[in-house]
Amino acid sequence: MPFKPLQRREFLALAGNVAAWPLAARAQQKLPVIGWFNTHLAQAHGAELAAFRRGLAENGYVEGQNVTIEYRWADDHYDRLPTLAADLVDRKVAVIAACTPPSALAAKAVTTTIPIVFANGADPVASGLVASLARPGGNLTGGTILTVELAPKRLELLHDTVPGRSTIAALINPGEDESETKELQEAARTLGVQLQILHASTDQEIESTFETVVRLRAGGLVIGDGFGGDKVAALALRHAVPAIYPGRSFPAAGGLMSYGASVTDAFRLAGVYTARVLNGEKPADLPVQRSTKVELTINMKTAKALGITFPLTLLGRADEVIE
Repeated sequence: MPFKPLQRREFLALAGNVAAWPLAARAQQKLPVIGWFNTHLAQAHGAELAAFRRGLAENGYVEGQNVTIEYRWADDHYDRLPTLAADLVDRKVAVIAACTPPSALAAKAVTTTIPIVFANGADPVASGLVASLARPGGNLTGGTILTVELAPKRLELLHDTVPGRSTIAALINPGEDESETKELQEAARTLGVQLQILHASTDQEIESTFETVVRLRAGGLVIGDGFGGDKVAALALRHAVPAIYPGRSFPAAGGLMSYGASVTDAFRLAGVYTARVLNGEKPADLPVQRSTKVELTINMKTAKALGITFPLTLLGRADEVIE
């Protein structure tokens, strides 16, 4: 049969169909969805989110290119967690990145099938998230950091910073790990200081706590886990309270000092594990990993405003000094 050349109109129609094939394929392809689930405020966790994305990228996933992230922030309102968790389940996300112990527990309560990866400060075994670190079982795994174990050291560092103060207060969120209180009380007895435990969770309660610290004439305040660093930093500045916090966000926002685990390292690990789950690995087969890196950050500008002189030995140990 002799070859019949395509007419111009037929050629353009065929070319148009060929060009449309990749577009049609992309339209039909659905990107996997990660449910980012955090107890706190979005603006206070930019560094952690960046670290999570870095962990994803190290394993081939880039938001907006081959994966989508649905964000759910509780804005420090713990009562919203069950609803937000249920919403992610209804959204049928591929995996939930539960970024705090309360959000991980809330996610676990509403699904036994969707994989959950946590970046957890509490003991994941004691809190009931996993059966063991080596063999998590179920649909949860992730990374954990040193938190409760560091509470006595935070009290010691604050005591060294404000020597001679017989009373120090501690701000504890009742929604977090209760063992933190016990650790602080034991450390206070060892140091010979009187420790006033104050509980708060709502904005109004937190603000009242700082007023109580001033009224008690406490020499300083140890802030436990479960509070936004920028929020408590503003209150500490307003009331001129020397305070120490678990993470860098506090001194970065104007607080005096922080001592705690490298949260960004834990969130990067959560990103790595989330990518591995997207690639088909099961949470039950991924052992919980623990980040042991700790950081001491000092804000010298705030120290001068409070009339505090840090011991040279303490300054020498600091990982970061904010001038």
